[in-house]
Amino acid sequence: MKLVVAIVQDKDSNRLSNALVREGFRATKLASTGGFLRAGNTTFMIGIEDERVHEVLNVIRSNCKVRDQLVSPVSPMGSTTDAYIPFPVEVQVGGAAVFVVPVERFEHF
Repeated sequence: MKLVVAIVQDKDSNRLSNALVREGFRATKLASTGGFLRAGNTTFMIGIEDERVHEVLNVIRSNCKVRDQLVSPVSPMGSTTDAYIPFPVEVQVGGAAVFVVPVERFEHF
């Protein structure tokens, strides 16, 4: 058994959640916040049998897309303004950060 932890952008959250249910995967959703852009994310925790990991990864891959977005940088706090960029920059957002970890024991009460 494996635990799949997928951190996705909020924009992809509902689409992924619906796809997981449609494919018969059960998942727990947690609200989370990214450290770099301080934007809302959703973390999915999915317990899955070893032989089905590739299926759940395919569902995640097909529902979480990388896209370009203009963001306004946060002003520096407590540091010099030398590194501060005062205009919006384009960055890639979205997609999914996925961790697959072994589960030593699973209990369901």
